[in-house]
Amino acid sequence: MTDEDIKSCCADAYTRDIVALLLGDSYHPGGTALTRRLADRLALAPGTRVLDVASGRGTTALLLADRYGVQADGVDYAPASTAHARRAAEAAGLTDRAAFTTGDAEQLPYGDGVFDAVVCECALCTFPDKPRAAAEFHRVLRPGGRLGITDVTADTARLPPELRGLSARIACVADARPLEEYAGILAAAGLRTQVTERHDQALLRMIDQIEARLNLLRITAPDRLTDAAVHLDAAPAVLAAARTAVTDGVLGYALLTAVRPPG
Repeated sequence: MTDEDIKSCCADAYTRDIVALLLGDSYHPGGTALTRRLADRLALAPGTRVLDVASGRGTTALLLADRYGVQADGVDYAPASTAHARRAAEAAGLTDRAAFTTGDAEQLPYGDGVFDAVVCECALCTFPDKPRAAAEFHRVLRPGGRLGITDVTADTARLPPELRGLSARIACVADARPLEEYAGILAAAGLRTQVTERHDQALLRMIDQIEARLNLLRITAPDRLTDAAVHLDAAPAVLAAARTAVTDGVLGYALLTAVRPPG
C-alpha cells in the first residue's frame, strides 16, 4: 500500500458518521478541554492567524475562532470533511473567521511564514512522512511562530498484534511514536520544543467511551455498526489490548508545543 493509499484510507475513515457516534464532536482524547489547554499554552489571542492541520469536521478551528477570536484556517485531506467544516462554520456564523481547504499536510497549500501558530491534534501519528509534515509546519510558520500538537504516543516495539496494521493506523495507534521521537522530528525540521505534558488518562477515558457507545449501539442500532463494517467480535479484544497498553506505558497521549526560532 502506497503512502497516498494510507492517507486516503485514514482521511476517508474519519468522514464516516459512525466515527462521530463513537467519538463525539472532537476526534481526539481530551476533547475540547484539551484543545483549550493547548490554545492557552500557545497564548492564542484575538487576531492571531492559526492553521489547524488535519482539521476534520472543523471542531478545533471553530472553537479557536469562537473562543479565542483567532483567524482560523483548517486543512484536511478529505473533501467530505472540508465540506462538512464549511457548513459548520456557516451554521455557527463564523465564516468571516474560519476558512477550510482540502489539502495534504505534507504539501500544505499556503505560503511561507503566513501563520502565527499551527495546531495538529491526533493526526501527526497517521502521516506517512512525519519529517516532511514537520518541515511544512516550520515553513508556514512565521519566525517566532508556535506549534501545538496533541497526539498518541507509542513504544512501537512493544505494541501487541491487535494494535498493528492498517486499522490500528487509522485509529492513530500503529504508527504513533514515543514523545521524545516526536520532539526529535520537530527539532530536525528547525522547531524547538518548549512544553511537553502527559495526558494518558484522556486516552483511557476515550477507550472507555468507545466501549460504552459500542455496547449501546450494539443494542439500539446494530444495523449502523454492520453498515459501517465495525467488527463487533474483534472490538472487545482490541479495546482491551489498548487499555492494557496504556496501563503498561506502551500507549499514551501527550501535548507538545514548539517554536520556530526567530531570525
